[in-house]
Amino acid sequence: MPMIRCNQGHFYDNEKHSSCPWCGVSNIDLPAAPGEDSPKGAKTQNEAGVANGLKPGIDFSKTSRAGDVSLGTHEERTIAVVKKRTGIDPVVGWIVCVEGLEKGKDYRIHSEKNMIGRADNMDIVVKDPTISRENHASIVFEPKHRVFLIQSGDGRGLIYVNGNVITNAQSIAPYDLIEMGESKFRFLPFCGDKFNWEGDSSVEYSKA
Repeated sequence: MPMIRCNQGHFYDNEKHSSCPWCGVSNIDLPAAPGEDSPKGAKTQNEAGVANGLKPGIDFSKTSRAGDVSLGTHEERTIAVVKKRTGIDPVVGWIVCVEGLEKGKDYRIHSEKNMIGRADNMDIVVKDPTISRENHASIVFEPKHRVFLIQSGDGRGLIYVNGNVITNAQSIAPYDLIEMGESKFRFLPFCGDKFNWEGDSSVEYSKA
């Protein structure tokens, strides 16, 4: 698939789009073809973004985590509660691929919900063709009680924890084995009873 990069650093397929569909800049005409004053059926970049299923008026050059976009003056971008309180969106844990195409790779888990799939807009991107493109599963860090949960997504693929199929949200513990598609992962928490990003870094540890 041929990909080109726009001036804002976004990559897109130039066979599907005549201009970057992510920039969404209003009232800027697309370049005219050689010898023409204006391209036939010319659209602004904002209109082009709408034609590709994007919301008008969104500056897609300003993103944070996957799926987060700035919505201008009329709407506020949705952010995690921890990020709002602390000013950062830090790692709270990891899953590490121990078997599969990406064996040895680690994936960061952030506070609240982390969507898992092959698509680049997922919070946790796993390039395993047997994993659903979007929302195969999700891992949640619930900051009030400092617990991790895993739940099945919208895809047809199943997930297993320690060999047992998961249909509803279930808590996970350190080093639990998670199976998705043909890949297996070990879960490693960072936040919990002994540490949390919301002001608990001074907790004293027992000397075992």
